Amino acid sequence: MKTVHPVTDQLEPEELDPAQIVTGNPKTSELTLAESEDGQVSGLWRCTPGVVTDTELEESFLVITGRATLTYEDGREFILEPGVTHRFEGGEKTTWDVQETLLKAYWIREG
Repeated sequence: MKTVHPVTDQLEPEELDPAQIVTGNPKTSELTLAESEDGQVSGLWRCTPGVVTDTELEESFLVITGRATLTYEDGREFILEPGVTHRFEGGEKTTWDVQETLLKAYWIREG
């Protein structure tokens, strides 16, 4: 599914650390929508198909489009598809296997 809202045209490419890429040629892009003085950030994040690893921040998100499997270091898996929400406490090591370009809205606490 292609997202056709004009705001998605404003997402800017975000370089992945090559060490994070497990397979494929995933590309990420992001658009910050709001930032507060106390370290909260919200925005949109998109990732094309491929497998990447990450260490998570304290974050909540809602999947808008796409499909992926999120796997924690301990083996727990979650299917991410439109309408799914998820929350990270921060510090979790994860692997994202993106099968269809994933677009999510996120809320992060950085400070």
